[in-house]
Amino acid sequence: MKPHFRYLFCFFLTIFLPLAHAKDTAGSRFEVKTLIVFFDGLRPDYITEAQMPNLFAFKNAAAWGKQHHSVFPTVTRVNSASYATGSYPGTHGLLGNSIYIPEVVSNKPIGTTYDELIQIPAATSGQLLTAKSLGEVLADAGQKMMVFSSGTTGQAFLQNHTVNGAVVNPDLILPESFRKQVLDELGAVSQGTDEKMGRHKWITDALLKYGLIKNGPLVSAIWFSDPDGAAHEHGIGSEQAVEAIQYVDGQFGRIMEALRTKGVDERYNVIISTDHGFVTHVARQGLADFLIGEGFKKDKGSDDVVVAEGAIYVKNHDEKTINEIVAALHKQKWAGAVFTKGLKKGDPLGKVKGTLSFDLIHYNHAKRSGDILVAPDWNDAKNDKGYAGTDFASGVAGHGGASTYEIDIALLAAGPDFKNGVASELPTSNADIVPTVLALYDLPKPAGMDGRAVDELLKKSRRTNATSQKQLIKTEAVYPWGTYKLSAEMSVLGDYFYFNYAKTERTPAR
Repeated sequence: MKPHFRYLFCFFLTIFLPLAHAKDTAGSRFEVKTLIVFFDGLRPDYITEAQMPNLFAFKNAAAWGKQHHSVFPTVTRVNSASYATGSYPGTHGLLGNSIYIPEVVSNKPIGTTYDELIQIPAATSGQLLTAKSLGEVLADAGQKMMVFSSGTTGQAFLQNHTVNGAVVNPDLILPESFRKQVLDELGAVSQGTDEKMGRHKWITDALLKYGLIKNGPLVSAIWFSDPDGAAHEHGIGSEQAVEAIQYVDGQFGRIMEALRTKGVDERYNVIISTDHGFVTHVARQGLADFLIGEGFKKDKGSDDVVVAEGAIYVKNHDEKTINEIVAALHKQKWAGAVFTKGLKKGDPLGKVKGTLSFDLIHYNHAKRSGDILVAPDWNDAKNDKGYAGTDFASGVAGHGGASTYEIDIALLAAGPDFKNGVASELPTSNADIVPTVLALYDLPKPAGMDGRAVDELLKKSRRTNATSQKQLIKTEAVYPWGTYKLSAEMSVLGDYFYFNYAKTERTPAR
C-alpha cells in the first residue's frame, strides 16, 4: 500500500465514517449497509504491515475482538454454516467438510459441494440447515443478501442457502436467472496460469459491480479462498502462500478504496473474520484405515462403522464397539481429544471414560451427530519458516483440529456503528457474527440461535464491565499400557461458553 493511500484509508475508518453516521441518526435503520469479509485460513500472525498492508491498516483503526474463536471442528463448511446461522453445528447440523447422511448414501460420507448438499433436503424430507440463516431473517424484513466467494460451491452456497438475493462463485451463480447477466458483464474467470488469483479478482469485481452499489443488498459478503488453498498445497510461510496472502490483501484494498470514495450517501459497517487458523501436518495413518486394521470396520465400503473426517458412526450405536474404539484411539500417539455423547444434556464429560462431551463443543445434533469425534494430537513445534503449530494429520498443512493455532482467529470491525480502535478481551466466535448484524438493524434474533451480539464493540452498547472466566475440564482413562489424560480449556461469559483448545497427555504404566 502506498503511504498516501494508507493515510486516506485510516482517515476513512477513524474520522469519515463516524461523522457520516452522525449526519442523520433519525434515518432508516437500514440506511447503513454491512459488508462481511472472510479470508479463508487466515492466521492472526499473517496480518503484518509487510504481508497485508491493507488489512494491517484496517486492524489498527478497527474494533478488535482479541479472543475470537473458530467453530470446532475447525473446517470451512462448519464455519460457513455457523457464521451464516449464528449457531453451532449441534444446532445447524452441518458437521464437517464431509458428512454422513445415511438417507443420501448409507455406507459412506458425502462431500459438501453444492451438488451434494442439495441432495439432503429431498433425501431426508427435511432442511439442509436445521437453523435459521441470516439470509432468511433478512428476507422476513424485506431485505436481501449477496454472497461472493472464490472458494468451493458448497462454502458459497451455505452462506445463503435459501438464495435470498444471490450467490456468486466462479463455479456457481444463483439464482440461475442471474447467471447469464454476470457472465455477459464480467466474463468467465481467466483460465491461464493465474487462474487461482484470477478467481479472487473476479469475485472482487462482482462484489463491486453488484454488491456495493447504491441500490444493492443490505448485507454483502465476500469470501477469499486464500491463503487457505496455497497453504494446504505448499505449506505455511511458503513463497506461494505469501504471494496468495499479498494478492487477497490487494483485493481487499480495492474494496476499501471503493467504499472510501462513496461519500455520505453510502455507508458501510465492515466485519472481518476467517473460518480457521492453520497448522503444519505430520503424516499419519487415516482413521478409516486404522479402524479396518484394528478389526472394527470390515472394509472401506462397509456400513458397520462409517467415518466422516474425524466423526465415527457405529451401526446401531453399539456401546461395546464404541467403548473399544475409544480405548484403541486413546493408545495412539496421533489421536488427540476424543469426544462422545454425554450421559445427559449439558454434561461436560462424555459417557465413555476419558472423553469429553459433544455438548461441551456445541456438536450434539439430535439427528446427525455420530458416536465418536476424534481430533489429531498437536504440539507447538515450528515449521521450517518459523510458524508454530504442528499436528498429526496427512498432507502438508491444514486445519480441523482442536489446537489454539486452528481455533484462535481474528475478529475486526469498523464503520458507523462500531467503536474506533477498541480491543476487547471478551470471548467471541464465528457464531456471534450474525447476532451482531441483527443487532445493528434491531432485527429479532430467531429462537434457538446460539450466538450473541458482540455489543462490547458497538457504539450503542451498554456493556461496560463484563468479564469472562476460563475453566479447565479434565478427564482420564487408565489402561494396562498407561494413562490417557484429556483437558479442555473453555472461556465462559455468562450463559455463553467458548471452546479454546483440547490437549492430551499419555503416561506409560510403571
